[in-house]
Amino acid sequence: MHDVARVAGVSIKTVSNVINDYPHVRPDTRTRVQDAIAELDYRPNLSARGLRSGRTGVIGLAVPALRENYFAELADAVIRSAEAHGLGVVVEQTSGERDAELLAVSGGRRRFLDGLLFSPVAMGQTDAAALTGGSFPLVLLGERIFDGPTDHVVMHNTTAARAAVEHLLERGRRRIVLIGADPAAGDEASSASLRLKGYRQALDAAGIEIDPALIRPCEHWNRAGGADTVRGLLDEGVDFDAIFTLNDTLGLGALRTLGAAGLRVPDDVDVIGFDNIDESRYSVPSLSTVDTGRDEIAAIAVELLIERIAEKDDARPPRTIKPDFRIVARESTGNPDSAQ
Repeated sequence: MHDVARVAGVSIKTVSNVINDYPHVRPDTRTRVQDAIAELDYRPNLSARGLRSGRTGVIGLAVPALRENYFAELADAVIRSAEAHGLGVVVEQTSGERDAELLAVSGGRRRFLDGLLFSPVAMGQTDAAALTGGSFPLVLLGERIFDGPTDHVVMHNTTAARAAVEHLLERGRRRIVLIGADPAAGDEASSASLRLKGYRQALDAAGIEIDPALIRPCEHWNRAGGADTVRGLLDEGVDFDAIFTLNDTLGLGALRTLGAAGLRVPDDVDVIGFDNIDESRYSVPSLSTVDTGRDEIAAIAVELLIERIAEKDDARPPRTIKPDFRIVARESTGNPDSAQ
């Protein structure tokens, strides 16, 4: 910083003001300092800045698995949103393990972060107290813990799942398989249980009796899980004319097995997924899905976290926000326009 000040012909304080983007710096002075920073390839010492200001300019994102397309694309959206605010992001993978999730919200790594965006899958309602974390800024993503002590950005899981099934019903489908149910979910809030609830609501409203043989558990929400589950349905001779998968990667696996079995999508079987991952646009046929507003979820979560980081004394009450969703109809449910 001394070198930058010398080259720019200003005080160290002025260099600091420019680096921290203080508004009361003359434009020509700001330009000289920025030119000197570029000339010297100066990079602020974030650790030292953190010691002085109490902030590092870095937030965390803890997710279950980056191999899952949804969380990889969520991480990308969070990073882009944070960069627009001048923040860096450290991404942590918890592998869906409760101990790792508890460590993410209470461990020593927090001292390197200004705040944390956190998507738990193993922690449940009984762990809500673990999210207090004193004054550490925290925003929750996902469905595992409701009415907790933190801001919370969630999906319209039940309503969106109901809309997906209604889309299939509108196309005349009646034997609709659900893939991805969690047999161990119980009464715990989870994506699987909430989306199953929406499935049941849609069939009940249509006067269609729910057939337990069409509700299929699947431990791993990936392509192999979707493919293996459909293979099991075919081997058992189960009659069905549509499939609703609780995420898109299950749907991609289902499409593979249906094609290998000589079943035409959507002529013989409709398929719709959930999450609108990028790959769903490019499968053959392209996969209809639920767009949950992932980019909006990321932007809102980052903004909420920034507000919490900036809070001084009286903290506002926790907020829960649900961005809108939409049904994206593609080739797998008879829409020839797959460019959506």
